Parts: sequence; structure tokens; C-alpha cells
Amino acid sequence: MDKYVPLSKKSKKARKQFYAMQRSTWNGLNPVTRTAPNGKAYDRNRLKRQDSRDFGKSTCCFCLS
Repeated sequence: MDKYVPLSKKSKKARKQFYAMQRSTWNGLNPVTRTAPNGKAYDRNRLKRQDSRDFGKSTCCFCLS
């Protein structure tokens, strides 16, 4: 059985290996990019997206009549 050695007394290489084992992975996800947009903030692209959706619906109605 190995004797317990405090982490502060271990070598730099051993501490680095210990901390590497403690870290978990995000499985390819970047948590920084996963932020929700502010709904109250001004977004000029939101108006463009909304207009393009309305344009497609209006042309479809004219085709049917």
C-alpha cells in the first residue's frame, strides 16, 4: 500500500497529472457560445428575418387565388 503524500509536496509533474484527471470534458461543446440572446436588445436582423417570412406567406396566398 502506498503512503499518502499531500498534493502540496508532490512534484509539479505529479500535480499536473492529478489536476488533468480531475478535469471533465464538455464533449466538443463550447459553453461560451451557448448564451441566449437578449430579447429586449435591438436586433436589426430580426426585422429582416420577419419580413422574409411574411413575404413568403403573402406570395403563397396570391398563387392560390
